[in-house]
Amino acid sequence: MNHDSYDPAYISSILKDTKTIALLGASPNPDRPSNRVMAFLLSKGYRVFPVNPGQAGKQILGQTVYAKLEDVPQPVDLIDVFRAAEYLDGVVDEAIALDTKPKAIWGQLLVRDDKAAAKAEAAGIKVVMDRCPAIEYPRLDF
Repeated sequence: MNHDSYDPAYISSILKDTKTIALLGASPNPDRPSNRVMAFLLSKGYRVFPVNPGQAGKQILGQTVYAKLEDVPQPVDLIDVFRAAEYLDGVVDEAIALDTKPKAIWGQLLVRDDKAAAKAEAAGIKVVMDRCPAIEYPRLDF
């Protein structure tokens, strides 16, 4: 897939099909983008599982934080990645190794690795990169 631009229907279908999200790199700091995006996603009715090894066992926005993807207590539809692009390949490997793979992996703004995306897509996982669901959701007029 060409990740330079996305058909609005592609992004819209991911957002509409998603009910549960693992948010990697979640921060308890309300000034951090990951915290604001998590709050936005929760406000839209998504079930969000924050993942951050340094915050594991604590709460962010009332949600229990998990150390890693495999610790999340239920399958997730989407993995939202707030980590540097160099970590995306490892995130894809973790996602593929899960008992139930996510339907999609979403790399936040500036998070792009085309090789990692190709690996995810070969495993049947949709990929969006260098986008933010808190920007795309209102733009697509849900």
